[in-house]
This record gives sequence, C-alpha cells and structure tokens, in this order.
Amino acid sequence: MDTDKGPSAENALGGFLRARRAQLRPEDTGFPTSGRRRVPGLRREEVATLAGVSADYYMRLEQGRERHPSQQILEAVARALRLDDEAMAHLYRVATPTTRRTRRAPRVERVAPHLRRLIDTWSGTPAFVLGHALDILDRNRLAGALYAGFTHADNLLRMTFLDPAAPHFYRDWDRAAESSVATLRRAAGIDPDDPRLRELVGELSMKSADFRVLWARHDVRGKTRDAKLFHHAQVGDLELHYEAFTVNSAPSQQLIIYLAEPGSTSAEALALLGSLSASPVPAQDLAMGTD
Repeated sequence: MDTDKGPSAENALGGFLRARRAQLRPEDTGFPTSGRRRVPGLRREEVATLAGVSADYYMRLEQGRERHPSQQILEAVARALRLDDEAMAHLYRVATPTTRRTRRAPRVERVAPHLRRLIDTWSGTPAFVLGHALDILDRNRLAGALYAGFTHADNLLRMTFLDPAAPHFYRDWDRAAESSVATLRRAAGIDPDDPRLRELVGELSMKSADFRVLWARHDVRGKTRDAKLFHHAQVGDLELHYEAFTVNSAPSQQLIIYLAEPGSTSAEALALLGSLSASPVPAQDLAMGTD
C-alpha cells in the first residue's frame, strides 16, 4: 500500500502505479491465478509484459528512478493498467511534473460579487461554489438549508469524513466518500505543492482511517454530473442530480447546482425545504437527526 500522506510525496508516480496495478485481477488480464501471490492484483513483471517494456524498466518507473518516460511508454502503461481518461490524464501529470516552486503562502479564493448575486436569485435550487480543494466558498440560502445539519460545512472532505452528521445525511456514504477523495486526488495531481491541499490531506490523514484507505487507492475523478442520495432531518429523503460548471473568470472554482426530478417526491421535499428556509428556523430544528 502506498504510504504517502500528502499530495507532494516524493514519488507520486510510483504510488499511483502501485495502487492501480493492485486493483487489477490477474484473471481479467489473462494471467494464471494458480500459485501463491505475495501482492494483490498484478505483479510488476505482468504489467511490464502487458505494456511491452522490460521488467527492469517498469521497476525503475515505479521506484522513481526513470524520470523522463516517453508519451508512448505512458500510453502503453495506461493501456496495461486499463486507465480511463481521467486516470490517464493524472498519469501524465504525475509522470511529467513541473519544476517545483519555492514554498508559497496559501492562495486566498474569493467568489466574484456578480456570481454571489446570481446564485442568490435561485431560490428553488441549491447552488454553491467550490474552491480547488473542495472548500465551499459561497452558497445560496437553499444550499445552506440543505447542509444545515453539519457542524462545519466549510469543505466537502471535512464534512464527509470528520463531521458526525455525514453518515446520516449521505444515504450512500461510501460512494460520496470515494467520489470526494477521487476529486481531491485529481486536484493534487494538478498542483501537488499547493499549501491548502497539503494542509487538508494532512488533517484528514491524521483524523480519518477511512480517508487514509481511500487516499492510498489513487482513484482520480473530476466533478461533472451525478445523482446524490440525501436524508435531511426536516424533509426526509432526497434524490438530487448535480451539474458542475467551471467558473471561467476563476478556473480553479466550480459552480455546483442541484436539481430534483420535476414532479418527484424529492422535488416536493426540496420545495418544502425552500419554504422552511425562507424564514428564520430555531437552531434546535436545524440539528441533523438520525433515522
């Protein structure tokens, strides 16, 4: 298992390759499964065979001793490991890192005033803006009501792994957790030296065993669209679909918009939540309950 604790670990490429070959089953790639196997998934020699490179070269690649693999080599390794487009893009990023910059202060992310005003006009649609490390930079009233049960609704990863409300709120917590970590891993591949990312990964690694397990898998996925299953203490079960939009004026930010299927019980529940959030609600009613 890869043991790196932060996005700027010395051999990000090796950690990624080890994690991905561990997830492939020998029988899925035509290799025999008889005999004792000391490692889960494929052996290094088997990946080398599938990629058409020598076992020694592939070992140097995993160990970080081969620092300038060609595009053809990376494409062959990606095919051998059956990487999808997101994972392949991540492979290229960690295999050809930019020159490491000097230590810098965390960047301050702010939402443009016109974007704040825009999402505030959407009274029937939860909407919020995410930063590069999945910090919630701004939200409209309905999004605030949706996440009202969280003690610290400041970052999607901290909410998912560190807040006691999460297991009750996310009806499919495993899926929500996997998705959020894969998105963070993608961000770490883009800018492994970012101070905010380093801080967040360090905090989560220290406080959450579940996060450590998922982080070591090196899954990579960006936010695009998906369905989310929630349980809200005030209005019950919700199935909401989201779309993620890149903010062109601030490309590291994403606008997330949730929608319910028209005429569904989720649409009715969302409308009820909107009416409840339109007027002040006693603090005790905002606490997230259990099933």
